[in-house]
Amino acid sequence: MAERVKAALAARLLANDPAPVAVAVSGGGDSVALLHLAREWAVAHGRSLAVLHVDHGLNPDSRAWQDRVRDMAGRLGAAFHSARWEGPCPDTGLPAAARAARHARLADMALTVGARVILTGHTADDVAEGRWMQAEGSTLGTVRDWSPSPAWPEGRGLMLLRPLLAERRADLRDWLTAQRIDWIEDPANSDLRYGRSRARQALEAGEQAPVPQQDRSLRTAGISADEWGVIRMPRDTEPRALAFGLVVAGGGMRPPRGDRLARLGQRIAAGENFTAGLAGARLIAEAEGLTLVREAGEYRRRGEPVIDLIPGVEAVWDGRFALTVDEPGWRVAPLSGRAARLDGHDRTVLAGLPAAVRPGLPVLIRDDETGPVLAQSRARVEALAACRLALGLGQVEHEADLKCRREWRTDGRAPIL
Repeated sequence: MAERVKAALAARLLANDPAPVAVAVSGGGDSVALLHLAREWAVAHGRSLAVLHVDHGLNPDSRAWQDRVRDMAGRLGAAFHSARWEGPCPDTGLPAAARAARHARLADMALTVGARVILTGHTADDVAEGRWMQAEGSTLGTVRDWSPSPAWPEGRGLMLLRPLLAERRADLRDWLTAQRIDWIEDPANSDLRYGRSRARQALEAGEQAPVPQQDRSLRTAGISADEWGVIRMPRDTEPRALAFGLVVAGGGMRPPRGDRLARLGQRIAAGENFTAGLAGARLIAEAEGLTLVREAGEYRRRGEPVIDLIPGVEAVWDGRFALTVDEPGWRVAPLSGRAARLDGHDRTVLAGLPAAVRPGLPVLIRDDETGPVLAQSRARVEALAACRLALGLGQVEHEADLKCRREWRTDGRAPIL
């Protein structure tokens, strides 16, 4: 087992690199085993570890658990970082809310310490439980060994590695026992109010999880994104790639519902030319292919994303653009409703762009709404679509590729994925 886990780490991670490898550690058996196995690999390959712990505040003993993880990290010579989720806790969907909060805080801590990859302790049992939950109607996604952080934009350019996916939970605990290493048993794991606990109980009672479909690589030929955030895809793009493209074009995190995506796919497969909105994006289906841009109508329904910019500090706007200004007093807002007040130069730039993309572009305004000016005219702007697509569609296979993530700026050239 230990050699399999170390091989999984070696297949994705750099040796002798100054950036730490982050390990998400709750204190449970899976993550504790992962930490000790990762430390063995790190010592042998010249890497340091950063232990990341999120206190959800859902158990009265959670502060004591945090102390135990901190002490464990100290004994292993690893840096320790922690964050707490203060809620608010929803009346329904608590596990999903806690999971989203955990990923956001893990991403914040990982990027703060300079890590490119977070290790998590998901096991073969987690995969089986996830399939059982999906069969019961859960929208929980498929767990893969290597995937981008689901937190956005906090997890920008950050990958998750799950080197325990081939291991069984019981085997990990047997290994810990043999090594005389303690772990925490979270009582929530047996709380049948939660789908994960019901899945665990059902599988332990002998029920079978559905057999998974073979997880094959996506076809990504012809998918591109340009410096304005416009995504283009062939009409025969696979549904999973199309779904992720819609999420990226909309700047959000939540994938479209399966039934709506299926109806969209049927219209595309039938050769229909049409325009439709989904997941915060606008899809334009034409004979030559698909174009995905931001759905500006979302601004009227949900409010405009307007943020203040601090000189010299990069900010991510609308989940789609990273901007940095040198002068104080600027805010960034969508062009929608402001195009008539642009100057002649900016109007000329806009004239060369598809009409559908224009309302969702970032413009800079002052507090008194003077301006506006296209953000590209007065700020350093990076469209995040190409980078995010590369991560999410499996084009980045090793930590070495993440070292140049800041060089993925499109600079006017659309990368073909």
